[in-house]
Amino acid sequence: MIQLSRWKVTLVVLAALFGVLFAYPNVLSPAQREALPGWLPKNTLNLGLDLQGGSYLLLEVDVPAMRAARVNNLIEDVRVTLNEAGISTGGFQREEGGVVVTLANPAQQGAAFEALRTLAGAAGPSGQVERTAARVGDNRIRFAYTDAALNGMGSTAVDQSIEVVRRRIDSLGTREPSITRQGADRIVVQAPGESDPTKLEEVIGQTAQLTFQMVDVENSVQDALAGRVPPDSQLLADEQGTPYLVKRRILVAGENLTRASVGADQSGRPAIDFRFDGTGARRFGEATAANLGKPFAIILDGKVISAPTIQSAITSGSGQITGQFTIEEASTLVNLLNGGALPAPLNVEERRVVTAELGADAVAAGALSTAIGFAIIVVFMLLAYGLLFGGVSVLGLILNGVLIIAAMSLTQATLTLPGIAGLILTFAVAVDANVLIYERMRDEARSGRSVIASMDAGFSKAWGTILDANVTTLVAAAIMFVFGAGPVRGFAWTLSIGVITSMFSSILVAQVLLAYWLKKARPKKLPIAE
Repeated sequence: MIQLSRWKVTLVVLAALFGVLFAYPNVLSPAQREALPGWLPKNTLNLGLDLQGGSYLLLEVDVPAMRAARVNNLIEDVRVTLNEAGISTGGFQREEGGVVVTLANPAQQGAAFEALRTLAGAAGPSGQVERTAARVGDNRIRFAYTDAALNGMGSTAVDQSIEVVRRRIDSLGTREPSITRQGADRIVVQAPGESDPTKLEEVIGQTAQLTFQMVDVENSVQDALAGRVPPDSQLLADEQGTPYLVKRRILVAGENLTRASVGADQSGRPAIDFRFDGTGARRFGEATAANLGKPFAIILDGKVISAPTIQSAITSGSGQITGQFTIEEASTLVNLLNGGALPAPLNVEERRVVTAELGADAVAAGALSTAIGFAIIVVFMLLAYGLLFGGVSVLGLILNGVLIIAAMSLTQATLTLPGIAGLILTFAVAVDANVLIYERMRDEARSGRSVIASMDAGFSKAWGTILDANVTTLVAAAIMFVFGAGPVRGFAWTLSIGVITSMFSSILVAQVLLAYWLKKARPKKLPIAE
């Protein structure tokens, strides 16, 4: 194993060049990095919230509110389905997870049950039936979500909320935000470099629920204002407070949007251009064709944006939302629409701001502790194994540090304060492998074996122990990364990269350098045998 193989030399040289190439931008100023040729890497270490400063938010997904909204939609689906089937109803009684509908004519229970069973449909996205219909007495039918569907709503809502929050924060240009799940219904958002958590809350917290619904022209707005709102309609208002009576049934929802962009109306004022997917375009075309000459409302988060009259069937799948928008308001709304609608409201449970000064102090403290730890290791190796063997370990250690910085810069992995602790631990683990190798060489030399045999045995017989120790460390790091969150994951990621690079630097680099020394010096005695 101590042979000076060409492939080993080539691999070490290429690794050193790689490390220098990708770590070098970290010592340049932003202006110098921008001046580099386009083909050279420019990424630097991505500092986490505790090192760079930024905003921290702890959000709670309002699962009960989402379930209530789902049940409301369920009631409207039942109402519309039975009306279209010509079945008269006597009333709707809301209950946990569903509704019990009372039929005006018990003789229609069979037809009503079949209509609702068809509405329940087949298995949903989860692969299970999500809604069920059941007869209750002679003239009542219960239509509700299954227990499994209700229980799954919370977990699904949190997963969907994480993706929506990520897209919305990305639209702000925030670099490498950390968005993780905490517990059953909480989300932790860390945005390095973002010093205004209020701005984050404004972008994250809006539900951006866009719907297209018909205006109810058959009933009076004045009657609705007096409290006589039809059961299949709802009373809404626009930004100026003008009341509108609109049908509860949603023609097309924002989930059918594929793209939104800032445009301009015929007067040159800011507007929002949008396009539907295939399903949305078909529904919108059918709705506009069936309601020519009638107004429909464009509703965002419960407020009427506009209520134009349908002049012709809109089958192109695209349109424009006009209103009293400023450029900033239109841009924010476009980002929200492109990011998607939140499945449930988000409540801010905790907010923190880490100042840039505090982050700089953490960087300085981390750099100092790393330098002290590195210096202690260097002194120990030089005193224990001399200038030659200790120096080889130090060179491998330096290359190890360069490779870690290069790998983290390349992958844009976030370096946190616990990550610096993982970096220091990596240095200790790296020289630990050299200690095992050198001590084995000493034992072999003291037993009378030659220099070459002792060095070869040192690498070959210590390899198994080194591999076992590093594999178990990687397994522990993987467990921390999968099940941990925030700083724990940062520590695990840095440690994992360090374990891989340390095995390379402590074994392969030491082999190449010591084999080169052995070839040139041809020693009669192992320097560390005493």
